[in-house]
Amino acid sequence: MAESGYPVSIKGVLIRGDRVLLVHNERDEWELPGGRIEPGETPEQCVAREITEESGLPVEVAEILDAWVYHIAVAKKDVFIVTYGCTSTSTAAPVLSHEHSRIGEFAEHEVPGLRMPEGYKRSIAAWFERLRVRQAVR
Repeated sequence: MAESGYPVSIKGVLIRGDRVLLVHNERDEWELPGGRIEPGETPEQCVAREITEESGLPVEVAEILDAWVYHIAVAKKDVFIVTYGCTSTSTAAPVLSHEHSRIGEFAEHEVPGLRMPEGYKRSIAAWFERLRVRQAVR
């Protein structure tokens, strides 16, 4: 039986202080940490697990930011991406996992100049804005 639909990838926009966590992939792009849901997991559990696996950081998952179909041209495939806003109270430096070549934390103004899918940039901008609104309300 042929597989139908798209693979699903759950990604997290982890902002600590004024910086967002990104990982570098084999396509020479920066991307949000995350991955595929395992059997029995909720999307929130998936993104928390994936970020911890990819960075060593514990996370709190807040809310869905966006969802879209991303066409990966070099791989000639489409992936359904869902992004969640995340936070962490940890002050530890992120630890690079075996899954990526680099890991980094970037200021909001640096993100537009990075080689990365526009959908990720949109999710990052949205989460920075929502966190600013939350701070202003407090």
